[in-house]
Amino acid sequence: MEPLLFSAIELRGLRLRNRVVVSPMLSYSATGGHANDEHLAHYARFATGGAGLVFLEATKIDPRGCSTARDLGLWKDEFVEPLARIAALVKRSGAAVGIQLSHSGRKARRSLPWEGNEPLAGCPGVDHGEPWELVGPSAVAHSPKYETPRELAPAEIDELIERWGQAAERAQRAGFDAIEIQGGHGYLVHQFLSPVANRRRDEYGGPLENRMRFALDVVRRIRRSWPREKPLFFRMSVVDDAGWTLDDSVVLARTLKEAGVDVIDCSSGGMLDAVRGGPPIGYGYQVEYARRIRELADVRTMAVGLIVHGDQAETIVREGSADLVALGREFLHNPNWPLDAAQKMGVAGAFGLAPARVGFWLEKRARVRGVRPSTWGRGIDGDEGAPREPAGEPGAKRP
Repeated sequence: MEPLLFSAIELRGLRLRNRVVVSPMLSYSATGGHANDEHLAHYARFATGGAGLVFLEATKIDPRGCSTARDLGLWKDEFVEPLARIAALVKRSGAAVGIQLSHSGRKARRSLPWEGNEPLAGCPGVDHGEPWELVGPSAVAHSPKYETPRELAPAEIDELIERWGQAAERAQRAGFDAIEIQGGHGYLVHQFLSPVANRRRDEYGGPLENRMRFALDVVRRIRRSWPREKPLFFRMSVVDDAGWTLDDSVVLARTLKEAGVDVIDCSSGGMLDAVRGGPPIGYGYQVEYARRIRELADVRTMAVGLIVHGDQAETIVREGSADLVALGREFLHNPNWPLDAAQKMGVAGAFGLAPARVGFWLEKRARVRGVRPSTWGRGIDGDEGAPREPAGEPGAKRP
């Protein structure tokens, strides 16, 4: 039986060759919001590895929404051309290409992760030195370390919703096949959803229906500009251990589906730095969220969170826990993860996942070494020397 992981799936008019997705991962390499050769080289690694869909990192729709000074932007037209080069490269290599649109809200203006990831104060803005102001649904700081954001006025909310739509129009001009809205991890859309971050008394605050309004307005505005035949993803913190629950997520997911969202990317947390809660971090620790949302909201889902091995990913889709699986840091470790997993799982024509300029030579390499695809994973030459399980993760399976 062929692995379901490597079967095609159709999302509206987009056909993905398999269910493996490169998750959006910030590279912190932009200058003034512009993509550059570092991004081109970064995404070229993933383009040839055999994934069905490659997502570019969180790309900001407003300079105030940048997490760091090195975030990608899509708030003006001059950003389109360099992003179009990346999108074209990924598609020439056989994968579909998506982009995540985001605004960090009260979690904006931080140092780079390897420089402490600390809140910054008194810094010039990302775009031509304008003030880098923290804004949010309410004047409630993310943590005691952060400055208190300024509460957005109703007219500013309308302007931000329009910026999301304009960014979607630019994504279309750049040639992207899919968009994901960053609606989780404590960023602006999640802040509007949260009873902790959102203390408003107008139509955007108070009961759940009102707190969902901003997310739905963003979706509807994007859908007005985003082609009908192209899918729209929404990343959600299914639980955040700060007042947002699975039941809330089910209601939101159903409503998002009605508004035009095709896939819920199921993650968790991010609202409070000091609280993580939820299941202990381990292999597939967030997969249950994808399963529950898929089951209870009747919407396609994407599972994320320490999905490491091919047979693990296959079980997720085979058992109906999710329609897609997204990997992040595993792709940084092994950009050819899909090709590698397909070989180890005995997928017919596995080398065809790579462009001919790569797949031809890898297949020849396998023939020269006398390695049958079904034996890959036992050892480098098909012996029984299987790699040991990762320390602290007993029972982990290899592809």
